[in-house]
Amino acid sequence: MPGQREIKSVAVVMPAHNEDQHIGKALLALKAAADVLQRDYRDMAVKIVVVLDHCTDNSAEITAAHVAGDARFSVVDVELRSTGACRDLGFRTALECLDVDGTASIWLATTDADSAVPPHWLTRQVELAIMGADAILGSVEPDPADMDPAIHRRWLELHPFREDHQHIYGANLGIRASAYLSAGGFPGLRAHEDRVLVERLRRHGFAVTATDTIRVVTSGRTYARAPEGFAAYLRSLAAELPTAGLPTAASG
Repeated sequence: MPGQREIKSVAVVMPAHNEDQHIGKALLALKAAADVLQRDYRDMAVKIVVVLDHCTDNSAEITAAHVAGDARFSVVDVELRSTGACRDLGFRTALECLDVDGTASIWLATTDADSAVPPHWLTRQVELAIMGADAILGSVEPDPADMDPAIHRRWLELHPFREDHQHIYGANLGIRASAYLSAGGFPGLRAHEDRVLVERLRRHGFAVTATDTIRVVTSGRTYARAPEGFAAYLRSLAAELPTAGLPTAASG
């Protein structure tokens, strides 16, 4: 059909900073998504890069145990202290490993180490890419088990699940490699690197598709690691609700 663009390889990047409470679940979800993709697209090459950034907990040991024997995974230890720099390093590392002619046939996806992607996460992105999408903005739901119900309700009011939504999440983002490189990649920022990249893509005229068909569940903690990151935003919602009980950083 007109507008179809073949995808031959998929690379996934997951940055992590001290996520030993969540990274095992995140890795299991990524493995399942990669398995489904290669079941549906038997010739698809998959590379998954876990970027451990200044981890002082057990994230490295947990990751090593989960990815042992799976050649699709690579682990990189860095001291960048920047989510944006980690995502960019991971993508460029993956691109060096993929033996494909032309970056237009490589699809890049990224999520976070406190998030669990659905099994069809990569398959659906490839479907949309083949139909012509240059970038895909997936939706995110904070895990209700981590949150005061009032905060979760407020989140749902402000972030209705629908197609063509207006939200951008680094925990659920995909992009054609050629578009990524043309737009200059992720900037080396601690937060909002995803928004900056998407703004660049739109200025360059790339086709950006927003969808709720690949919803990712992410941590609903309200203590902030990045000063302006996702947890900080949830905490700002909680501040509007004086009856909501906030967990402390130690309890998260």
